[in-house]
Amino acid sequence: MEKPVLFTFTPENLARAQAIIAKYPAGRQASAVLPLLDLAQRQNGNWLPRAAMDFVADMLEMPRIRVYEIATFYTMFNLQPVGENFVQVCTTTPCWLRGSDGIVKTCRDKLGIGMGETTADGKFTVTEVECLGACVNAPMVQINDDFYEDLTPEIMGKMLDDLKAGKKLPAGSQSGRRGSCAQNGPTSLKAKQDV
Repeated sequence: MEKPVLFTFTPENLARAQAIIAKYPAGRQASAVLPLLDLAQRQNGNWLPRAAMDFVADMLEMPRIRVYEIATFYTMFNLQPVGENFVQVCTTTPCWLRGSDGIVKTCRDKLGIGMGETTADGKFTVTEVECLGACVNAPMVQINDDFYEDLTPEIMGKMLDDLKAGKKLPAGSQSGRRGSCAQNGPTSLKAKQDV
């Protein structure tokens, strides 16, 4: 008979969970489900086994099925193990128009895996996602908790090589652009106006 998988928060995460729950009024502790699932996922190597969802449901005194519904609805929760570097490539229209298909191809060529797959060494998982919210700086990817914008296939290839070598990547625009400024600098309102 197979031994059931167990999950419990570490003492540090249990204290964090209790502090999160305390932010909500009595009888409304179920409102803490999203941050507690995130905490459980982070503790468990960036994925949520059923045991973790059950633990969170029991801790919040809510039906387990409600937690499963939430965990399966939000794409930020991973219900299967993912690689150490979880690469999410945005392929929504603005990113596609700016070359996300080249980013996908670079990931496939450099890592030898397709969308939704993990490398044999467990270092990389690549998935396709809908809108990461920086359309003006497209194309972009999210790797773990960080966003990387203004990508080209060459930049993405170097980023993957750097991650393989264990290097930390600078998050944000990879072209040096600040915020959502025009790629080639200001096109209007160039002169300072006297008021």
